[in-house]
Amino acid sequence: MSRNKKIAIFGGITLAIGIAVFIFLYQFSAPQKGVEEKRIVINLTTTGAEFIPKLKEQGYIRNEWAFNFVLKVKGWQGKIEPGGYKISKGMDVWLLADTLVNHPYQKWVVIPEGLRKEEIAGMVQEKLGWAEVEERRFLSWAKEGYLFPDTYLLNLDYTGEEVAKRMKNQFNEKVADLFKEAKEKNIRNDTLIVLASLVQREAANEDEMPLITGVIWNRWLKDMKFEIDATIQYALGTSENWWPIVKPENYKLDSPYNTYFHKGRPPTPICNPGLAAIDAVINSEETEYLYYLHDSERQIHLAKTYEEHQANIEQYLLETVTGTIKDIALSARVITIRNQQEKEISVAVTERTTLLDKDGNEVELKDLQPGENISAAGRWTGESTFIPSIIRRK
Repeated sequence: MSRNKKIAIFGGITLAIGIAVFIFLYQFSAPQKGVEEKRIVINLTTTGAEFIPKLKEQGYIRNEWAFNFVLKVKGWQGKIEPGGYKISKGMDVWLLADTLVNHPYQKWVVIPEGLRKEEIAGMVQEKLGWAEVEERRFLSWAKEGYLFPDTYLLNLDYTGEEVAKRMKNQFNEKVADLFKEAKEKNIRNDTLIVLASLVQREAANEDEMPLITGVIWNRWLKDMKFEIDATIQYALGTSENWWPIVKPENYKLDSPYNTYFHKGRPPTPICNPGLAAIDAVINSEETEYLYYLHDSERQIHLAKTYEEHQANIEQYLLETVTGTIKDIALSARVITIRNQQEKEISVAVTERTTLLDKDGNEVELKDLQPGENISAAGRWTGESTFIPSIIRRK
């Protein structure tokens, strides 16, 4: 083969390689030059398989393969999150991928119904990366009960004040018609939101909200205490547990939110309710019931009288221990019983414990005697200590 022919072949191969490299690199290049950034939004339900083809359709990338290649090389597959981004058709694939993975402009924050403002502050802080001072600023501007539960697309540079105002404005917009309807029924706005917050925390689902509201209205109209555990939880809540389990001693809590201690509604909402709870207060179900409870499966059980309610408590909420009274310490209000397995159990009688004879009549602790058989319905506080709501002679 002649020297010139070898040079021609070599030149042809070099040219082909050059063209191939150019075509390869071209797939990674920016589709346009000198183009301004625009905001794009990736919805919460959008998957990567749906989003990447849209980048190609809208002209942000030349080739889906090239974009996926960059994600794989950089270890970014599955790392693009829903949110808002500022991107440009002037970005090459490497810069575009980096922007979509590491530099969001906005993030979605989903606020469910029934949270107190501190819980909302924590959720927003986690999403936006707030410093502690910004979280405190949010809490200083936020008004409990008036932060509308919704899905928000928030700028990462929003201040606590801006987020609080955004949620309050959303509340005003969404609840405006309900406020008008409440006014027609002579329900004040503040009362509406306070009661809605109680219903939001108490109801197991939206369907039973009007019924629970009807019970609460009945108790208020009869000058009965609301006796709602959620209000005590609100008073007891801390950053370790905003909704702690209410213990027997908590019913004596000296707080304006203790609806076992004070009549009427609490002074402020205890959470941020949704539209269904607010509507339920306005359009409550007419009912004769005065009591309700939920069992372990969140099924509601209603009662017209206190005796019926106590029976429901005993049947659906409480564990039962039975045995023979061994000893009664009147000063400590403790009954020691021996059960059928010969295990001794300390039964602590509180002020909220109802003592009944065989016929269902109330008796006092001093009326009980060692050797009697009793059953106690309540809750364990340890391996051998039981706090009953009801004690019955057998």
